[in-house]
Amino acid sequence: MYNAFFGFAESPFNLSPDPAFFYRSVQHEEALANLIYGVQSRKGFIVLTGEVGTGKTTMLECLRDYLYAHRIEFAFLFNSRIKPEEMYEMIAYDLDLRCDRTSKTEVIYALNELLIQQVAEGRTTVLIVDEAHNLEWEVLEEIRMLGNFENRGGKLLQVILAGQPELDRKLDAPNLRQLKQRIVLRCNLKPFGEAETVEYIQTRLEKAGMGDNTVFPPDLMTEIHVRSQGIPRLVNAICDNLLLTAFALESRVCSVEMLDEVTTDMRLEWPGRRLRLRSSGLSPDVRAPQPQLARGN
Repeated sequence: MYNAFFGFAESPFNLSPDPAFFYRSVQHEEALANLIYGVQSRKGFIVLTGEVGTGKTTMLECLRDYLYAHRIEFAFLFNSRIKPEEMYEMIAYDLDLRCDRTSKTEVIYALNELLIQQVAEGRTTVLIVDEAHNLEWEVLEEIRMLGNFENRGGKLLQVILAGQPELDRKLDAPNLRQLKQRIVLRCNLKPFGEAETVEYIQTRLEKAGMGDNTVFPPDLMTEIHVRSQGIPRLVNAICDNLLLTAFALESRVCSVEMLDEVTTDMRLEWPGRRLRLRSSGLSPDVRAPQPQLARGN
């Protein structure tokens, strides 16, 4: 809606994970490198964790692009609220296994044949599970059993489990100690520091077509970091709403007053929130007036 007004070629703060807007912070580069290394080296089990909104799904999208580019077969389970038989059926569909996909036994045999064929061609196969913290115990146990596909050169199936910190706590349970012992690589994404948040905003604006940031003053970006607590998804939501508010007010520069309004509407909480809002003249318990345009992406 506001792209033409600000001169953007595309929306800079879309909430959907887009590898084209991947911000290569040190930790994100390291995590992606570990994921690729784990796949290439046939390490078996890899775990990627991070708080909500820290970029796990975007990381997985980047990995998927890599797998597509290198013609590596993979299955992607995006719905983790599944039973074991549903998991095998989804794997069979994603890998296009020629078998009765409702039969666990046939899926395992067909999967074994595919894995052996891929290794013979010098390739590997990957299973990616997003939102893995939601997996039931019996599904995690079935995933552990998939680690038995191996030869002397390493694991035939590389399993990447991505989820919130609850996944680490779940894997610490005594009944999952066998799975925990098989995890070779662990990656953890943390919220940005202030400098990273500022660079993240600048990078996304640049990729959207704004070479020089003229819309977010330095002090405003610092405040965005404080209120988002460095979580990329919240940074995107705040900036998107700020741009929409500025567009509605026909202003080409966003302000702290606009930020007060946006973060109040978003019901955001952050350390020192009440003190900051009082100093800006707003009541912490009263919502700011609604803008003329309804917000949206």
